[in-house]
Amino acid sequence: MAAEWREHTVALGALKLRMMRGGAGRPVLVLHHDIGTPDTLPFYAALAARFDVIVPNHPGFGEKSERAAWLRHPRDLAALYQWLLAELGVEGASLVGLGFGGWIAAEMASQAPRAFKKLVLVGAMGLKPEHGVIADQALVSYIDYVRLGFSDQATFDRLFGAEPETSRLEHWDLNREMSFRIAWKPYMYNPTLPHLLGGIATPALVVWGRDDRIVPLECGERYAKALPRARLEIVERAGHFVEMETPDELARLVIAFVSQGDA
Repeated sequence: MAAEWREHTVALGALKLRMMRGGAGRPVLVLHHDIGTPDTLPFYAALAARFDVIVPNHPGFGEKSERAAWLRHPRDLAALYQWLLAELGVEGASLVGLGFGGWIAAEMASQAPRAFKKLVLVGAMGLKPEHGVIADQALVSYIDYVRLGFSDQATFDRLFGAEPETSRLEHWDLNREMSFRIAWKPYMYNPTLPHLLGGIATPALVVWGRDDRIVPLECGERYAKALPRARLEIVERAGHFVEMETPDELARLVIAFVSQGDA
């Protein structure tokens, strides 16, 4: 039976944070990409069949998400989500971060090196590539940026349409503006993060699409090397948005990893 999803609004000080929650079992916090997220995805549903899945909307990302003018860095979001878990009474959660959300998850784990059960980073931003570059969405249209995240353009067309509707384009444009507000100068990485990853005791799974053209695979290799208890898995025929291109493969990896050690 498919898990039932419910929309919740949680007050964190003056900010009202919107989130979706579904499933039952061990808690898993899923942090979405800089392009935002639909309320439900097959990948989320697969996780909710096994776990209690919490998917917050980053403040200011999307028309239903309240904007917080004070946000200036992913570490601010990391602290906010620590607060969210405390407010919900959730302990020992696993973190699953997708792209920009992966950066936030890495920051959360560095803030609380032993608080989380498992850490999964999928195409995570946050580290500066030594050779390549993180694709700069200021240099392309927001449509071309999203398309860049797919290995197979037919998947983009199936999900969003060959010519996405105006409301979706407006949504992507708002998200891009918030990304610039939070992750600009330096763009999409934190120079202090590499020095903090070594203290993270949480077992980590780093997942990368072989054809990721937004965040180079070398960043995944850097994460896997810097995190003391990490391994790297490369997903073939996938770009940056692994959870949308190969949801079954990603769900298989995440479920097996998060479930390790369960009786």
